[in-house]
Amino acid sequence: MSQPLLEVKNLRKYFKTPKGMLHAVDDVTFTIEKGKTLGVVGESGCGKSTTGRAILRLIEPTAGEVLFEGQDVVKLSAEEMRKKRTDMQIIFQDPFSSLNPRKTISQIIADPLKINKIITDKNEQMDRVRELMETVGLADRLINTYPHELDGGRRQRIGIARALALNPKFIVCDEPVSALDVSIQAQILNLMKQLQNKMGLTYMFITHDLSVVNHFSDDIAVMYLGQIMETADKETLFADTRHPYSIALLSAIPKVDVENKVSRIVLKGDVPAEENAPTVKVTSDKNGIVEEYIENSKGSLLPETGGIGTTIFYIVGVVLVLGAGVLLVTKKINKKPILGNVVGILEKRVKH
Repeated sequence: MSQPLLEVKNLRKYFKTPKGMLHAVDDVTFTIEKGKTLGVVGESGCGKSTTGRAILRLIEPTAGEVLFEGQDVVKLSAEEMRKKRTDMQIIFQDPFSSLNPRKTISQIIADPLKINKIITDKNEQMDRVRELMETVGLADRLINTYPHELDGGRRQRIGIARALALNPKFIVCDEPVSALDVSIQAQILNLMKQLQNKMGLTYMFITHDLSVVNHFSDDIAVMYLGQIMETADKETLFADTRHPYSIALLSAIPKVDVENKVSRIVLKGDVPAEENAPTVKVTSDKNGIVEEYIENSKGSLLPETGGIGTTIFYIVGVVLVLGAGVLLVTKKINKKPILGNVVGILEKRVKH
């Protein structure tokens, strides 16, 4: 096993809100080996993008360590961090809002070179800009165009070129293809894979599309409510999924095989605000059948059978339905539970 390029230890990012502290990222730990890709998957609002930005200190972490080549970047001064960012870059999700509409392509790509004083000569800057444009597949005739004149695929290529300008070692890819058409997604993913093989890049690839992460990543981490539920290499995760939440996500992948239908686990409701989510700790076996539970911080849990593989817990007029390990909150109307929002998930973390 090669030496990890990035080690994240007990990373936390909390936000103060009128309703309390929001635990956007809560005790996240993982490593990424040099030249490899870690795919981070989970539904919207689970803390994927916040984790990536906290690693780069685009937002300051509340606690934890981020070791890049053995150095804790959290402890670096502002000037030291500015220099370190030449090795750590990001590709943003929205290729339009992440580009300055008042600047041309050449100016956008040249900005990192100017700001970091890597190349000061204007002619050399333009040579480097043309080189980067060729690398990401942008025609030279587009050099003086503005972002609004281009389609989404070309705009995302500009973002990739800008990220590559300083020859980084590590790039956070924050859902770089989610805003693109499927055909354009394939082009961008293939381009990023080619660049990784050519330049030895290390990626943290954030997405909610499991099909994409299976194609692109070496290892996968599944996140929910700011925590990593399960980590494994992609072959193991897809062949031997352990965590019930991961099983539910995998069941949502569209299948083209009409003969061998796979039962879908439907997660109903919305992810709750983290500051309002109850602390529920349960464990389950591989098949998602609940084995035990611990008393909830907001009231006693009184189990009642609710069907095969399902247990219902009543908490002061609220019902938590455990099916395949997923907790759903309901309100009792006329003594009948009505499904509401997702309020929690198995806290037990699985690592293969």
